Amino acid sequence: MSFSWLLETDSKSLRSMNGSRRNSGSSLVSSSSASSNLSHLEEDSWILWGRIVNEWEEVRKKKEKQLKDLVRKGIPHHFRAIVWQLLCNAQNMPIKDQYSELLKMTSPCEKLIRRDIARTYPEHEFFKEKDSLGQEVLFNVMKAYSLVDREVGYCQGSAFIVGLLLMQMPEEEAFCVFVKLMQDYRLRELFKPSMAELGLCMYQFECMIQEQLPELHMHFQAQSFHTSMYASSWFLTIFLTSFPLPFATRIFDIFMCEGLEIVFRVGLAILQMNQAELIQLDMEGMLQHFQKVVPHQFDSGPDKVIQAAYQVKYNAKKMKKLEKEYTTIKTKEMEEQVEIKRLRTENRLLKQRIDTLEKKGAPRYSEESVLQLERELVQARLKEAESQCALKEMQDKILDMEKRNTSLPDDTNVARLQEELIGVKLREAEALTGLKELRQQVRDLEDHWQRHLARTTGRWKDSPKKNTLSELQDELMSVRLREAEVQAELRETRQRSLELETQNQIHSNQLRRAEQESRCHMERVQALTLQNKDLHVQLQEIKRRQAEIECKSKEEVMAVRLREADNIAAMAELQQQISELEIEKEEGKVQGHLNHTDSSQYIHDLKDQIAELKHEICCLKGQRGLASQPTFDGIHIVNHYAGDNESYQSSDEDGVKDPTLKDTQQRSSGRIRLHPNLGDSDSEEEDGEGLRLSVPQSKSTTV
Repeated sequence: MSFSWLLETDSKSLRSMNGSRRNSGSSLVSSSSASSNLSHLEEDSWILWGRIVNEWEEVRKKKEKQLKDLVRKGIPHHFRAIVWQLLCNAQNMPIKDQYSELLKMTSPCEKLIRRDIARTYPEHEFFKEKDSLGQEVLFNVMKAYSLVDREVGYCQGSAFIVGLLLMQMPEEEAFCVFVKLMQDYRLRELFKPSMAELGLCMYQFECMIQEQLPELHMHFQAQSFHTSMYASSWFLTIFLTSFPLPFATRIFDIFMCEGLEIVFRVGLAILQMNQAELIQLDMEGMLQHFQKVVPHQFDSGPDKVIQAAYQVKYNAKKMKKLEKEYTTIKTKEMEEQVEIKRLRTENRLLKQRIDTLEKKGAPRYSEESVLQLERELVQARLKEAESQCALKEMQDKILDMEKRNTSLPDDTNVARLQEELIGVKLREAEALTGLKELRQQVRDLEDHWQRHLARTTGRWKDSPKKNTLSELQDELMSVRLREAEVQAELRETRQRSLELETQNQIHSNQLRRAEQESRCHMERVQALTLQNKDLHVQLQEIKRRQAEIECKSKEEVMAVRLREADNIAAMAELQQQISELEIEKEEGKVQGHLNHTDSSQYIHDLKDQIAELKHEICCLKGQRGLASQPTFDGIHIVNHYAGDNESYQSSDEDGVKDPTLKDTQQRSSGRIRLHPNLGDSDSEEEDGEGLRLSVPQSKSTTV
């Protein structure tokens, strides 16, 4: 881009510029002796910026885009002080005259400021020595601002910004520039005790990362690496504590011209340039990377990152939308905190009441007291609901009253109506005055007419001269009458014109009020349309959540049914095993494998087997209980000494156990526990011993 309009080599303007530099002792623009050692490009830059400073108002109005491009390329060091003051309009501030008086006062933040001064630019020559000039002027500026803005007072990161200003200009000018930055560049909201603006910046910056660098955002979320862990100092100190001073000073040049937008752009550009390395690191590695690796990437100069910053997508309207979203979220959080605080208070009061009751010797409540407390709780809830309804009705009434107040004429309309009333009264007074004049004229005419009649009665007796005089008097009288008629018509016409003007003003006022009402209605329609859209979006979100909940509930029901089917199948297998045991028992009776001597041993074996099955049935009952389904009541094995039909015939020859019992014992699964009810026979004279397995009927379960 050409800047030939600024590069005219007008010798007169150059001489006047150099002369102004020599004559101002307090100016920070260096004298012409220093320019002799500069290169040709630096001399051109000096000439260019000198012309800009001399013609600042015209350049700022007509060549704003070219000025921004020049600032992005860097302001020369010797012009930086005056250009910064011009960019923020701090060159003629009334507060500058109060600076010396502020230094004589005492600030409550002086101890904090003294403590942090040694930590501000500890390696810089101007500030590193204790009680040096740099530390003293830094203390003065911070103290003066803490007295001017007592709500903010002193915040730790602000000393770095003031320190950079003091490197460029005297303390009075630095104080004025810092006040402007706090007021007009959102820094005051950043440094407030609540730091709400910093939270907003973090939210907006995180949304930009999520939109433009989704992979890096997912990695940050997976590692719980919050935006404030690395970016809060970028916004609070404009990169002054995170990067080398030359780099940060160039960014500060652009910040003075364009505001906080450059911080968002440069921050996202840095993340883009380091995305591949950051994705490979964990939380500690990323912290080390931001602290040790990133600051030294730009030792060669900030031109590369500034160029990348202006390739970043930045939408001011979207940032406004994100600001509204953040405000809504914070409002909801505040409401939730109020509700939590209220619940905690109620909980504390209830605990105090419980402690009081326990101290009175009532460790347990009777049923009546519990019912009484429940009734009191219900009544308290009802009263709370009634109070909420009453509060809502009052709020509705307040809104209705506000709407009515908006429909009433405001102060300006009242003033207009008063002016109209005054005008109408003035016109009425004029009309009354005119009416009085007309009445006076009518009376005068009547007097003239009476005199005329008196003269005309003796006209036939008078001489001709007198008759001629009488005729002239008659003509004069007729002229006066016509004049009175014309004046009356004129007065009537004026009165009509006044009435028409009054009606015109009334109609115009009515039309103006109707236009205002129509505009209000249009704005209300637009607001209702936006509210309708928001409600529609909320409805869609609720439907989506409801669908997800229904899907999850269906999946849970299917899982429960599958578990129930598995349990039923396991019970069917155990029933089959029990049936096989009964068959083997009958076969043992028929074959006579159980003799009198070995029946006791056989019963003991059966007891062991039944104990194992009993344990497994209890386990399965526990599983069924978790599924909240009906279970089998149990399987009872009854041992009794029977008579003729169910006795085992034993003999010494048939004293061998049936091998099928071992097979049955091996086949028994570990899923049902059986309740044994076996009794041993102590008498050897019994004819035999019978075993009977009985399974109670359980309720059927369907899947």
